Amino acid sequence: QVQLVESGGGLVQAGGSLRLSCATSGRTFSSYAMGWFRQTPGKEREFVSTISGSGSWTRYADSVKGRFTISRDNAKNTVYLQMNSLKPEDTDVYYCAATPRLYGLNAGEYGYWGQGIQVTVSA
Repeated sequence: QVQLVESGGGLVQAGGSLRLSCATSGRTFSSYAMGWFRQTPGKEREFVSTISGSGSWTRYADSVKGRFTISRDNAKNTVYLQMNSLKPEDTDVYYCAATPRLYGLNAGEYGYWGQGIQVTVSA
C-alpha cells in the first residue's frame, strides 16, 4: 500500500511560482514511477508530468513544457513539481499519483492517488 500526501499549493499571481511536494509512505518508493495530474470539476483528470523510479526519465504535457519541472528525492520518498511562469489556466486541483510501471502518461495507469491540492493563479 502506498499513501500519498500533497503539499505546497495555494494562491499565486500570474507569472509567479509554486512548488508542490508529494510525500509517500513505504520502503519501495524508487520502484514506482510518479506522476502529477490536474483536474477541473466536471472534466477528466489531465496528465501534467511523470518521472521514472530512478528519476532519469521525465515527460511533460505540452501545456506545461518549459515551465514545470518534476523531480524526486528517493531518500526522502518525495516527488516535487516546480511550477514557474504560472498562468490563470493552470488553476486546478493537482494530484500526485504512483504506479509500479516504468512510467505512466494516463490516469488509468496509476493505482495510488493523493487527496489533491488546490492551485489558484490570479490574473
